[in-house]
Amino acid sequence: MPTTIGANHARRKLAANELVLCLGVNQMRTPNIAMLAAACGFDALYIDLEHNPTSLETAAAICVAALGLGITPIARVTSHDPHDATRILDCGAQGVMVPHVNTAAEAAAIVQACRFPPLGHRSDSGSNAALGYAAMPQAEVNKRLNDATLLIAMIETPEAVANADAIAAVDGIDMLHIGSTDLSTEMGIAGEYKHDRMRAAYETIAAAAKRFGKSMGVGGVREDLEFQAWLLRLGVRYLTGGSDTGYILSAGRTDVQRLRAVALG
Repeated sequence: MPTTIGANHARRKLAANELVLCLGVNQMRTPNIAMLAAACGFDALYIDLEHNPTSLETAAAICVAALGLGITPIARVTSHDPHDATRILDCGAQGVMVPHVNTAAEAAAIVQACRFPPLGHRSDSGSNAALGYAAMPQAEVNKRLNDATLLIAMIETPEAVANADAIAAVDGIDMLHIGSTDLSTEMGIAGEYKHDRMRAAYETIAAAAKRFGKSMGVGGVREDLEFQAWLLRLGVRYLTGGSDTGYILSAGRTDVQRLRAVALG
């Protein structure tokens, strides 16, 4: 049996302190998006189930397609309800992003729901899509899925920033991920990602992640390579490059502007 079955390539890269670039999936509904992500060179994709009408069945199909391409499928779930996370994990996701994690207790609850014993109390479903449905003893299923599952706590409020050390200290949490749009909005400086207070928040999360051996991710910051370079120097190793919606709008607007200029020219 191949030893790479069920391997989480993004998790492996993060463990090696390598950069993971992720594509946000907001509006596309077919498995083809996994192929497009691979063709672009992304390492992972995250399916946004928090802000969009994507169904569990659709998300599962995208996850399965990504698995066959070596693209790590991650789902941003809707809430702290443990069934939101465990159902998509059972359907093929290799990671979950849980929104608005403000305390260590909330982070610990995520671990309890999403890790098998002895780390947590996730319900056994047998070998699943993330393992290619390979036949193996349940104990090995549990171990492999524990090893391959990426648990991401989203830091989106000043309270969460203040509790960064406590959240990062929770065994079983792999990453602290700043949701830049929500955090800046909560701070009263919506969209001002380079504001001194936002920079201080990034630095606080980076220090906490480094102190406890966790990865750091950032989303929402796009189209500013200089600022993205600053984040990478700070220690960010998981960066959402953009979303399907954003890329379509950006390319489409540019093309329309060029064609209208030609027509007027």
